[in-house]
Amino acid sequence: MFILRVHSVDTEQPISSTEEIEFYYTTSSKSNPKPKFSERRGVVHLYRKASQTSLPNPISRSTSLFVVAVPNYLSALDFIRFAGPHLDNITNLLYIRNDGMEDRYSVLIELVDQSAADGFYCGLNAKRFSPAEAELCHILFIHSVEYSELGEIASTTPVGFTELPTCPICLERLDPDTSGIISTFCDHSFQCSCTSKWTHLSCTVCQFCQQQDEKMACSICGSLENLWACLICGFMGCGRYKEGHAVRHWKDTQHCYSLELISQQIWDYVGDGYVHRLNQSKADGKSIEINSRCMSDEGNCGSCGYGDDSGISEAIYSSKVEAIFDEYSRLLATELEKQRQNYESLLAEVKIKRESSIAEAVEKSVNSEMQDIQSKLDKYTEEKNALAEVNRNLIKNQQVWREKVKEIEERYFLFYFRSIHIIFSCFSCPEEGNFSLCIQTNANIAISSIFVYAACS
Repeated sequence: MFILRVHSVDTEQPISSTEEIEFYYTTSSKSNPKPKFSERRGVVHLYRKASQTSLPNPISRSTSLFVVAVPNYLSALDFIRFAGPHLDNITNLLYIRNDGMEDRYSVLIELVDQSAADGFYCGLNAKRFSPAEAELCHILFIHSVEYSELGEIASTTPVGFTELPTCPICLERLDPDTSGIISTFCDHSFQCSCTSKWTHLSCTVCQFCQQQDEKMACSICGSLENLWACLICGFMGCGRYKEGHAVRHWKDTQHCYSLELISQQIWDYVGDGYVHRLNQSKADGKSIEINSRCMSDEGNCGSCGYGDDSGISEAIYSSKVEAIFDEYSRLLATELEKQRQNYESLLAEVKIKRESSIAEAVEKSVNSEMQDIQSKLDKYTEEKNALAEVNRNLIKNQQVWREKVKEIEERYFLFYFRSIHIIFSCFSCPEEGNFSLCIQTNANIAISSIFVYAACS
């Protein structure tokens, strides 16, 4: 189920080639009333019901059809000629042109009833606009169309819906259940030449895919690896295994489809899985065609030429399994790398702690030795100071003793000379009888002098 929201400040205007269209309609149409042909300028936003398949079924059909992209080399009259067999069943045909997309325009068609809408869809969907060109006509059933003059309202995703790209090549890259596009011309790889006809001026994502020689970077952090491009607005962000700016963009804008530039695989953030289209068989590598499904209630009416399965189910399943395997292999490699970095950081931390412990032990030992040496130095310094003090005291006492010795020597010589003097005095005494008395007296004086000398010394 699809809905349209158009940001437009314009009103519906008659198309420029009205006279030519009326002439063609008059000469080719067999019934009345005449349909209304008009054009309008605006930016188209396409939304799909997230919980339902986008492929046509009895529930999702309506009388309104939306032609996603018509190449600009087809004029309004050329498109009417393209829709010629179904022109009688059209009640309103609106050309929607975007000034920012000069290579294409869109068409909104209203038909008289559901049978006419089904016939238009089955007759023109996946048909080439021109036999000589590669572009295909992609038609979607539209349940409602809203016009708004405010871009914020038109670009706001309704609850339960997801926004799809309006670029036909980006839509063709999505699987049929997501985009509603049944058949494609090719797989639109990097070297595909058909993309240049559509994307010369309009689609940013397709330009990124064509500019593989140029180095592209994340719009936020500048990372050059694991880049993803938003299919809706072309925002370039790094994957969840880098800084995760692509995921943040989805959370901010609800643009859930993102294209990985290297592999060109498309990831759905809401469904948490790949939704890219498989255009090549995994068995032989040859291109294969995905046919439409029958739109009858039974699923196989036998009249439309479409069946339930065209043999592609197994290949699609294999592609999904391979995509999931690649994703988990990358996740495993990333987790292993994180574990390696974690263990390296732990080893580095242990090494730093070990070196720190060794340094602390060495510092502690050195400080202990220094303290012992300092204590011994202080002790020896004190002993030195004590010896120096003793030496000073000895030197001082030496001077004192020298003076005492000198004094004693002087007294000794004085006593000696005095004793001699007394002896001579006794010998020279005139009184002979008094000699012994004189000796005794002088001896007492000498003994007294000795005692005095001893006491003084």
